[in-house]
Amino acid sequence: MEFKHVSVLYDECMEGLKIKQSGIYADGTLGGGGHASGICGLLNSEGTLIGIDKDRDALNAAEKRLQGFNCRKQFVQDNYSNIKGILDQIGISGIDGALLDLGVSSFQLDNYERGFSYMQNAPLDMRMNAEDSLTAEEVVNSYTGEQLTGIIRKYGEEKWASRISDFIIKARKNKPIENTTELVDIIKAAIPAAARRDGPHPAKRTFQAIRIEVNDELGHLEKAVEDFCDILNPGGRLCIITFHSLEDRIVKDYFNRRLNPCTCPKEFPVCTCGKVTDMVKVTGKPIVSTKEELEDNPRARSAKLRIIEKKR
Repeated sequence: MEFKHVSVLYDECMEGLKIKQSGIYADGTLGGGGHASGICGLLNSEGTLIGIDKDRDALNAAEKRLQGFNCRKQFVQDNYSNIKGILDQIGISGIDGALLDLGVSSFQLDNYERGFSYMQNAPLDMRMNAEDSLTAEEVVNSYTGEQLTGIIRKYGEEKWASRISDFIIKARKNKPIENTTELVDIIKAAIPAAARRDGPHPAKRTFQAIRIEVNDELGHLEKAVEDFCDILNPGGRLCIITFHSLEDRIVKDYFNRRLNPCTCPKEFPVCTCGKVTDMVKVTGKPIVSTKEELEDNPRARSAKLRIIEKKR
């Protein structure tokens, strides 16, 4: 399958990174190389792109796409949350900027065999890295009712989580749930008809929840936000695009803590802990897609871009 992807908030990211021609930049979610091609296009032969992705197919496609650029390039199959280990491995101590475009890529959604989409029938997989062991099928068929309810409610923010979990448990007593169509039908049966008439596809939140669980997306993000801030060079910027409130809350809260590290009680007239920020706020409210971008790429409708900078 050809790797196609429309890069979300592309111009805003290029502007937000403030790229130096000879700088070192990391794309922690390389995907098909859309954002990375923009970064490479602004680098000279002394500049470096570090392209990171868990998905081997994505790395292969991006490497091919970026062949025509003359900047230095390092491609790494790994999770972006291991950025410090990756830099140690390739002998780089700090970077001048980084981009994280979170969530599932268009390629993974459109490649129905990966099991991310609730619109087409496929095995229950949902692994971003095909070498990982935990699959959606294992989650659906082996987690307890309490565990299923917890992840669907927490990661999917689904108010019908308990009913959906009950229906899954009941269905799998007859036979294992093996594909996306079976799971979608169970979810539809669990959600009352009146609640299915409005809003997004009834399976959207549950599929999101299972995908997040399979890939431990929020756990990796929590670690990565801190580590990426740590390894920025002075003046370096970190741009993060989120696609749902759980991701955005993690980024927003960490940025705020990093910008305001003082741990003194609020009633103290002066700071005594001595903790001062090493970062500069770039965005307050997140940057969102323009009307024109949404017309061209409806998948950008929930995208939010937050940017933070290391003090010079």
